[in-house]
Amino acid sequence: MHFLLLLLSLVTASAFAAGPPKVINEGYGDFLIVPAGRFKMGDSFGDGDSRERPVHRVYLDTFYIAKFEVTNGDWKKFQSDPAYNDAKLWPNGRVVPKDQSPYWTQPNNHGGATPDSETYPVLGVNWDAATAYCNWLSLKTGKKYRLPTEAEWEKAARGTDQRRFPWGNTIDPSYANYTGAQRFDTGQIVGYYDGSKRGEFQTHRGASPYGAMDMAGNVMEWCQDWYSREYYEVSPRRNPQGPRTGAYRVLRGGSFFFESQDLRTYARSGAWPSFQAFRMVGFRVARTPDGD
Repeated sequence: MHFLLLLLSLVTASAFAAGPPKVINEGYGDFLIVPAGRFKMGDSFGDGDSRERPVHRVYLDTFYIAKFEVTNGDWKKFQSDPAYNDAKLWPNGRVVPKDQSPYWTQPNNHGGATPDSETYPVLGVNWDAATAYCNWLSLKTGKKYRLPTEAEWEKAARGTDQRRFPWGNTIDPSYANYTGAQRFDTGQIVGYYDGSKRGEFQTHRGASPYGAMDMAGNVMEWCQDWYSREYYEVSPRRNPQGPRTGAYRVLRGGSFFFESQDLRTYARSGAWPSFQAFRMVGFRVARTPDGD
């Protein structure tokens, strides 16, 4: 009996020492761990805009990032839940009407109301709605789901070796969905560029260092932060959260309507958070580890 108790305590201690699991799934998709540590954030190649400089070293606590962008199938679960209309989930208590996005019924954009669209990214979701979705996940699971900060997004996309794109420093249409990759520029099935769909030997051709897909191209992704062109000049060096106020929220990752240059992991832009009719925009979710 004493031996069994000792063995159980050793197993428990070993599991604790191993740290958080590398992948978690609580019924809403795979989330990949991004370990705590420092990375250099910003334009390390000199081919970007002044808003992407100066390069600065940032320390981030451990967090999880969704492997895929939020899909139509994911969004349908939110829309069909009575909690969708709970004003407490929505920034400023303003619920976005379910029929507000014009792309939801468009077959050429694989809108969520059209056949065989479940695995395509949801399009035209504004920052308010993306935040409400994260709040809904938190409500459903009892865990802390949220949009990633801009710094978290960049680390999840490029890792710690300052790469230009999630997979490395060069790009062609076999890696990502950007302008000209399809006959009609629109969203592609999430994870399409994992190599296996094109007979590549590499199993994760378009993945980030942590295994996240489509962090370049497909749809632009909302971040938690307010946007400022000059923020890098004053950014804290530990867990930056963005400016305290602003007019726009950060968007990252480029989209199917962008040139390859704009898919760089350090490219920055922003948009009005309540702006709905923006076809190139979707989002990805982050999760705070248990106990934080």
